[in-house]
Amino acid sequence: MNDVDIAVVGLGLIGGAALRALTRRGADVVGFDPLPVGSTRGSSHGSCRVFRRFNFESPAYTTLSDQAFAGWTALEVESGRRLLLPSPVLEAGPRASAMVAASRAAAAAAGPAGGPRTGAEANAAFPALRLPDDWDVTVQSSGGVLLAEAALRALRDGGRIIAEAARIEPATDGVRVRSASEDVRARQVIVAAGPWIGGLVPDLTPLLSITRQTVGWFAPARPDLVELGRLPIFLLEGPHGLVYGFPDFEGRGVKVARHDHGPMAVADAWDPPASDAELAPVRATLEALVPAAAGPIIERDVCLYTNTIAADLRRDAGEEFVFDRLRSDRRIIVASACSGHGAKFAPAIGDILARLALEPAYEADPAFRLDRFSAFGGVGAS
Repeated sequence: MNDVDIAVVGLGLIGGAALRALTRRGADVVGFDPLPVGSTRGSSHGSCRVFRRFNFESPAYTTLSDQAFAGWTALEVESGRRLLLPSPVLEAGPRASAMVAASRAAAAAAGPAGGPRTGAEANAAFPALRLPDDWDVTVQSSGGVLLAEAALRALRDGGRIIAEAARIEPATDGVRVRSASEDVRARQVIVAAGPWIGGLVPDLTPLLSITRQTVGWFAPARPDLVELGRLPIFLLEGPHGLVYGFPDFEGRGVKVARHDHGPMAVADAWDPPASDAELAPVRATLEALVPAAAGPIIERDVCLYTNTIAADLRRDAGEEFVFDRLRSDRRIIVASACSGHGAKFAPAIGDILARLALEPAYEADPAFRLDRFSAFGGVGAS
């Protein structure tokens, strides 16, 4: 049996960022993950995620975004890889859209925003769009395409990694982390296992919701209008739900999906492939609002969102992060990144997790702690 200071179980973008942050701080750390970079499973698989500086989910995320941007920039320099492709992010919805209003409020602290404010202005600026003229629009220039697979490689570079699934077993002399070929005793363990986290830390299971999300790549009807630099990243709050998409930055089509939660799923429910029926709301949205992108479906994918339910003590609406030590065993640190908006923050979250592991007095932001749930005792709740 090998002794280590810290083990990280799950090396997606969040766990990979924790591994990197701990390694840079000189910690004796090892990571476990059976999924190689390029796998078609896991919360961080695939080529891209959206980077937004201003987030309609919470204005408090702006600081986290800025910390993450600094981390991605530093990682680009250190790794020699391009990780962020600058792109404006357009958010739009019917007049008085709550999403647009929240994004504008989050951006207000940075000063007056420029760019289109109505559907008519957005259509003039971005000819691929056909939004209703009276829609509310906000455009942030400080967004980008996060190259997720490249980022995952960069975060794992130089880390000590065991490419196997692991289970954890708390013991009096440490936390045992066992895989097919390894038996490690760690002083602390960070669990960042995406949809599998409930299987490793059963106490979390009642707090989590796993849903099936389908993604399609559409061959553009007008390729010249949807390439990077002409079509922004978009989030459209239309009649078929909240739909997001990317410009065709890879030459493989326009990636589009619904952000609204799909049907409930379990951790290994990656099949069957996305169906035409599941992608019908996305296609209808493109045909109505982004007709230049509305060609045939050429690729399909399935993602699993893992999110928290609404908290009942320090109240939130759910879909919020958990970065905390377990109250029943403070040697175990849990990280549920809340799929759908966590990837962009990975370097900042990695630093939070490293501090939880290395600084006994450090506590994460109260909004991210387990004591907001009565199931965890409500310690310090307000």
